[in-house]
Amino acid sequence: MKNKLSKATGIVSGMTLISRIFGFIRDMFIAMTFGSSVAADAFFVAFRIPNMQRRVLSEGAITSAFIPVFTETLAQKGHQAAQQLTANIFNILLIILSIFSLILFLFSPIVVTIFAPGFLDDSEKFNLTVNLTRWMAPYLFFIGLSAFSMGILNSLQVFALPAATPILQNISMIVAILVIVPQLDKPIIGLAIGVLIGGILQFLMQIPPIIKKGYGWKNHIFIKQPEVIKIAKLMGPAILGLAVYELNLMVDTLLASTLTEGSISYLYYGNRLVQLPLGVFAVALSVVLLPTLSSHAAKDEKKELVQTLNFSIRLILFITIPATIGLIILSEPIVNTLWERGEFQYTSTQGTAIAVYFYSIGLCGYSGVKVIAPAFYSLQDTKTPAKIGIYSMLLNIILNLILMKPLQHGGLALATSISALFNAIALIYCLRKKLGLLGGRKIFRSTIKMSFAASVMGLIIYFCNSFWFDLDDPFGLRLTILLACISFGILVYALISHFLKNEEWHYLLMLRKNDKSHKVSAD
Repeated sequence: MKNKLSKATGIVSGMTLISRIFGFIRDMFIAMTFGSSVAADAFFVAFRIPNMQRRVLSEGAITSAFIPVFTETLAQKGHQAAQQLTANIFNILLIILSIFSLILFLFSPIVVTIFAPGFLDDSEKFNLTVNLTRWMAPYLFFIGLSAFSMGILNSLQVFALPAATPILQNISMIVAILVIVPQLDKPIIGLAIGVLIGGILQFLMQIPPIIKKGYGWKNHIFIKQPEVIKIAKLMGPAILGLAVYELNLMVDTLLASTLTEGSISYLYYGNRLVQLPLGVFAVALSVVLLPTLSSHAAKDEKKELVQTLNFSIRLILFITIPATIGLIILSEPIVNTLWERGEFQYTSTQGTAIAVYFYSIGLCGYSGVKVIAPAFYSLQDTKTPAKIGIYSMLLNIILNLILMKPLQHGGLALATSISALFNAIALIYCLRKKLGLLGGRKIFRSTIKMSFAASVMGLIIYFCNSFWFDLDDPFGLRLTILLACISFGILVYALISHFLKNEEWHYLLMLRKNDKSHKVSAD
């Protein structure tokens, strides 16, 4: 099971990494073209509105409620019953997403007022944000269907194609900046058009494999189907439980709109950077983990469920602990190398580096929630994560109000990090009460080894950065030195992990050797 889980996670991670690379290229073009200007702030708020609803409703609540019920239906009632359920949910979603997209379009001034009340003092920025929100309202419809399609394919153990679809989104936005933006009186509208086209492409790309698997569209809708009712009951709490991170970011955006110009952009770029390890590893693992745990739960395999979860926690900590230290130490060099050009000036680099620094503190928390929450959903318990999510959100709001005055936008990022850590710890505590021992001693021993290795790594890259990296050097030299610092840090972490006999490191080595031996045998 470990091999299967790791290989599937590796596939999703690889596709996600490619997507993130294109995402950074996309952000480089956005930063170079719009910097941290009024137009950039307006776009990031407008883009976050449908994006947050997508993650809450589609990738969040619908997927977390659908996959366990679909897996249970397929295991206990067979392919035909699962096919009817899928067609039924798809048709219901068509109606719900159409309504939400229409509401977003018609009431965008009210929505923007809620998300960014600080924009009310600047009519130009407010009106531009409303206009951008209306352009991107249909994006919610298409990306919602895309996320549901991803849930179907993941349930059927198809991971590569769904994980690759976000690449189309990033390519679409890059092409829009190069082709559409220069042609318009309001260039930022061209970027919104790119977002919409990307959402359409993501949905269309997943239709052929779904049909091939025998889950094509049917003219069938039955709201009172028992499985639909079960999904609806699970969805309500899941909306809060899985979407806490997004809601916290929304609160950050809302409060940042009351701070100095550029604060929203700093938080956006900073969050994007922290999303790299989070998306490539934690989100990728959670995508694979939910169907796997749901399968164990449907077959009443409690021991296997706990073992899989324990291994997943240790594996994600092995990645996120050194990533946290690396991002904190190299925050300014990374931001400077990635984005400081064109309209993105040194002040933007400083502001974004502060956001990266404070967001990085919560990386283990964000990742922990992504890995632990699926265990509750696989057991068809969405209420516990929801309750903890509410407490976490309240903590975030309180800390925001306390920290935003002395630390400005950095205080908002720090509050999000602290609330994420609280969320992860509380989920572990509740899951232990639900399932019994989770192998905490093993996790603790591994964490000590990882932390020691990561600390030594941190010292090495700190001195490498201090001696070699200069913010004023040419781009090629800065990029070379930055990559050298990161590579040297990874090498140090790997060597120390090897000498400490870290189980996760040796497992990854063994998995790599097995893959090579399989390739040799195949040849």
